[in-house]
Amino acid sequence: MRRIVAVVLAVFLIGGVAAAVVAGREGQDKGTATKTVRAVIGSEKAEFFADPDVVKALAAKGYTVETETSGSWAMEGLDLKGYDFAFPGSQAPAAELAKKYGVRQPLPRPFYSPLVVVAHRNAAEVLAANGLATVNKGNGTLKMGAYLDAAHANRTWQQLKGADKYGELTGTLFVSTTDPTSSNSGALYLAAASYVAAGGRVAADTSAVDETAPLMRKLISVQGAQQTSSDATFRDFISGVGNPLVLVYESQVASLLMRGQSVDDLIVLYPDTTANSDHTVVPLTEEGRALGELLSTDKELRKLAVRHGFRPQDASAEFTAATAAHTTYLNQKLTGVRQAPVPASKVLHEMARQARG
Repeated sequence: MRRIVAVVLAVFLIGGVAAAVVAGREGQDKGTATKTVRAVIGSEKAEFFADPDVVKALAAKGYTVETETSGSWAMEGLDLKGYDFAFPGSQAPAAELAKKYGVRQPLPRPFYSPLVVVAHRNAAEVLAANGLATVNKGNGTLKMGAYLDAAHANRTWQQLKGADKYGELTGTLFVSTTDPTSSNSGALYLAAASYVAAGGRVAADTSAVDETAPLMRKLISVQGAQQTSSDATFRDFISGVGNPLVLVYESQVASLLMRGQSVDDLIVLYPDTTANSDHTVVPLTEEGRALGELLSTDKELRKLAVRHGFRPQDASAEFTAATAAHTTYLNQKLTGVRQAPVPASKVLHEMARQARG
């Protein structure tokens, strides 16, 4: 089967907190940088902070940023003394960190990204032929209700008509995700799936979690060992290994396209019910808050965030203009996509715990 041309990503993660990525390394233009701030960030933002143009833009505002990566939910278990801010991938873990460290509201939310499922064309077309998806030239829609029904019934690829033509489509049908107990994207996947499974009701307490727990457990247990970072799962997919259906951030796909990388048989499936990843800064010092607000308001940094595939808050026109050449793959206006409310962090933690068994 044709594969997407492999891309060498900038940061290779081992898991948990990875090696520091320093904005303003030796040999780069440090401009007027006078203040160094330290941060723990989700791996999906590592390339953004390592981008020389981002380094330069931050330096022009007087900052050097040193970052280390961690799963968003795993940040809660870290000792963040000495850091200026944490930058998880959504509001739920950010709220937990803010509560733990007594951080005043509001928390800066510079940009966001919806969750999508990347697929190889063969897999996407088989899903479409069996009523689980719709497929256009380069993007489409994953029908979450039909997919969850298939998961509940333990359907295999071999049971889907047309799959027998493709030797790589074997075994149980499932979407690969990150570990929901430590990673934001995996937890948000459960939030959206449980919302659909419960008939459009967001889980509000443990009893609601219990209702959908058997299905959530199936969605996770069938995957076996899971990665702790979305960066790793996306890297596997574009290298042509692993499962044919992988949950990633839209920003990862958009960034790949805007870098001009060659794409062969990629199909981007937008779940008809998904969850947005609101990248939220948790300021631990005043310098951290200033940096978070700068990411939200500075025109150049917003432009660079879009270049890395992120959607700035309250500025859809910026993303639309920057991705105009890539509408084959990207659903710019998120047409036909419903946003699932995300449970409170305590409830989502319990959901992830039960899903992992």
